[in-house]
Amino acid sequence: MKIIITGGGGFIGSHLSELLYKNHELVILSRLEHLENLSSISSQITFEKCDVVDTTTLGQMIEKHMPDLIIHLAGETSHSKSFENPLYDLDVNAKSTLFILEKIRTLNLKCRFMLGSTFIVIGKPESLPVNEDTKCNPTTIYGNHRLTSENYCKIYSNVFDLDTVIFRITNSYGPREKTDPKKNAINFLINEASQGNDVTIFNEGNYFRDLIYVKDVVDGIFTLIKKGKSGELYWISSFEKTWFKDFGKILKSLTNANVTYVESPNYTKKVDVGNFVVDNTKLQKLGWTPKFSLKSGIKETLNYLNSSKSL
Repeated sequence: MKIIITGGGGFIGSHLSELLYKNHELVILSRLEHLENLSSISSQITFEKCDVVDTTTLGQMIEKHMPDLIIHLAGETSHSKSFENPLYDLDVNAKSTLFILEKIRTLNLKCRFMLGSTFIVIGKPESLPVNEDTKCNPTTIYGNHRLTSENYCKIYSNVFDLDTVIFRITNSYGPREKTDPKKNAINFLINEASQGNDVTIFNEGNYFRDLIYVKDVVDGIFTLIKKGKSGELYWISSFEKTWFKDFGKILKSLTNANVTYVESPNYTKKVDVGNFVVDNTKLQKLGWTPKFSLKSGIKETLNYLNSSKSL
């Protein structure tokens, strides 16, 4: 099967590419000049430099390769940056999805389209655990644009019978993720601990999230490639509550980092989703189950960060 992965050189995309390249023809679209994350398999994949906001080039890439599957992972993942440049966020997180769907339709391409989405689309949940039927009320521009992308998939599936599958990911972490707090707070805190810096956690750590290790995420995507039902939405989550006070204790036990607690800033209070945990039963019914405990996932991430510093 020929597969295009947008954002294939990024955090989740690179891990997914390593899982798929042996049995499929992979075409990686990335705005990066060099795919350092995929250096070990670079000779066995096709790389095309393409920013998904450049729809002319994006369209040419789809026409050139005529894939059997497109997995759309490219996008801007910072909710704070979506307020700084909302029109760019619209282009990268919503318009790109609409463009790909329309391209598949106009080419009459027999192609499955899989959209990577985020828990941020929910906003502040009215009840827990969250599931596929939970009402969405996003608190950020980023979340709204991701939800818009999901709706495009549903519309194109319903009206044009396109084969679309949506997967939402909770707080993911692991090797190769950026350590910018605006991108991924979990990896940022793990990196701070690995460097011996203070780990700063809001509100005494008295809140919980659903954290999932990147290898479990890509195994979930792999399951959906094979077994996901067209037109459906699936959650990829651990279905476990991780209290941040416990997260801090694990970091301290593994790195001796000092954990400090501060009050959350006003911006965070306005947009934060609060306590969050997701029922992943729908995906588990397809035969998938998360394999990594929080501690084992953090250990692997720390090992990666420490080995990267020694290079």
